[in-house]
Amino acid sequence: MANSDLLKELRIDRSAAEPASRRPLWIALTLAALALGAVAAWFVFGGKAVPVVHTANAQAMTSGSASASVLDATGYVTARRAATVSAQITGTLTQVLIEEGDHVADGQVIARLDDTAQRASLAQAQAQLHAAQANLVQVDAQLEQARRDLTRQQGLIGRQLTAQQALEQAQTQVAVTGAQAQTQRRQIELATAAVQSAQVQLDYCTVHAPFAGVVIAKAAQVGEIVSPFSAGGGFTRTGVGTIVDMDSLEVEVDVNEAYIGRVVANNPVESVLNAYPDWKIPSHVIAIIPTADRSKATVKVRIALDLKDSRIVPDMGVRVSFLEEKKAAQAQQAPRGVLVPAAAVRKDGERDIVFVLKEHNAQRRAVTLGGNVGESRQVLAGVAVGDAVITDAPPELKDGAAVKVATQ
Repeated sequence: MANSDLLKELRIDRSAAEPASRRPLWIALTLAALALGAVAAWFVFGGKAVPVVHTANAQAMTSGSASASVLDATGYVTARRAATVSAQITGTLTQVLIEEGDHVADGQVIARLDDTAQRASLAQAQAQLHAAQANLVQVDAQLEQARRDLTRQQGLIGRQLTAQQALEQAQTQVAVTGAQAQTQRRQIELATAAVQSAQVQLDYCTVHAPFAGVVIAKAAQVGEIVSPFSAGGGFTRTGVGTIVDMDSLEVEVDVNEAYIGRVVANNPVESVLNAYPDWKIPSHVIAIIPTADRSKATVKVRIALDLKDSRIVPDMGVRVSFLEEKKAAQAQQAPRGVLVPAAAVRKDGERDIVFVLKEHNAQRRAVTLGGNVGESRQVLAGVAVGDAVITDAPPELKDGAAVKVATQ
C-alpha cells in the first residue's frame, strides 16, 4: 500500500455528528419555575405590593379634653414683670454678684459700684453737721449768759442802781443771741439733710434686685462703667442684668380679627409649648386687648397659664386652642369616646371611617365623630381605647387588605 493511502487512514473524520447538549433544557425549566412563582404571587397578593402604613393607638378622653376647640392660634410666652436693673448713678462696677439662671430675692444685692467719692462726701457732710452742733452749744451758752445778765439788770433798774441804757443793751443781747441760736439750729437741719443726701448717693453704689425672680441676662462685668443714661461710643453699660418674675409668665397670641368673636374672657384654653408638644397646659383667657394691628389685621389676646413650671421660660413658642365654654351639666359627666389623630379619619361617601389594624390586615370601621381637640379628633363610637388606627391609609385601601406596619 502506498504511503499516501496509509496517511489517509490515520486522519480523523470530523464530519461525524456531535452528541446533543442538555443546557437548553435546564434554561427552559428555570424560566417555567419563575413564571409559576410570579403567577402564584399574583394570586396571593392580588397583583399589588403590600402597602406600608403608620399606626397610632386610640387614647381615652380626659376631663381636660372634653371641650372641643373653636379656634387655634400661635403666640409666645411673655413676662408681665421683667426689669433690666441698672445703677441710679454713673460709676465703675467693683462687684457683679449674679449669673444667668440665678434666683434672686427681693432686695438682694446684685452689684456694687466704686463708692470712694460717695464715702468722702458723706464724711464731709457728717463733719459739717458736727461743727454746726458744736456751734449751737456755744451759742446756747451765750444766750443763757445774756438772759442772766438781763435778769440782773432788771433787778438793778428797780432799785435805780443802773441806767436804762444798760437794761436795753441786756435785752438786745438776749434777742441777738436767741436769733443766732435759731440760725444755728437751721444750720444743723441743713447739715443733717446734707448727710442724708450723701448717704443716699452712697446707697446708690449698691444695686439691689427690685423683686424676686430669675436672672436671664448678665449685661456688665467688673471694671465696666454703668450708667442709668445711654452714652455714646458703647463703652458705658446701661444695665447690670435682666430679672424676670417667673410667676408673672403668660401667653400673648395674635388672633385674626375675623375670628376674635370666638374668644371670650375667662374661657378655657389649652396651651402646648413647641418645646414640649405632648404637654397640654391648662390655661384661660385673661383679656382681649381692645386694639387691632392694622398691618396684620389681628387682635392681641392675653392668656394666663394655670400651671407654673420651671420648663416654661419667656419667649417660648406656644400653640393655643380656645375651647368651648364648659356647661355645668357637662362638667359632671365623664368624657365620652376616644381620641385619634385627625389624619386617621376619612370620608367614604356619606360615612366617616377609619382603618384599624387587625392581625396585619386593615379593618374598615364606620365611626361617629365628636369635636376637634388640638390635632386629634374625638370619636364617640366605632373605635375602642387602645385600637391601632392607621394614620396614612392609601386611598385605594380596602377592607381586609394586607398591610405592613412601618418600623419606627
